[in-house]
Amino acid sequence: MDCCVANETSPTPKQDVDGAVAIFTALADPARLRLLVHMARGEAAVSDLAVATGGRLTTVSARLRVLLSARLVARRRDGRSVLYRLADAHVLMLVSNALDHARETRRP
Repeated sequence: MDCCVANETSPTPKQDVDGAVAIFTALADPARLRLLVHMARGEAAVSDLAVATGGRLTTVSARLRVLLSARLVARRRDGRSVLYRLADAHVLMLVSNALDHARETRRP
């Protein structure tokens, strides 16, 4: 297995572990994960995300705040709208790998 963790020889700093825990905590909620999956298709406004996921605007906004604080999403203002997107390619890979692994473990 060729991975940054497998190749490390020194202990992982506590702040790195704490940051990873914050990411996994944010990903642990199915509704937040669905938002990330939707944003993997592209940038979206809160109202679009609410429609796509069947959530209320206030609930979706609260979920986005958690994802934003975990640095999993980024936002920008476009006129009166705020558009959200995945923060970077790492987030896309993380979500993709998690879903792929879940599918793989379901196979006999």
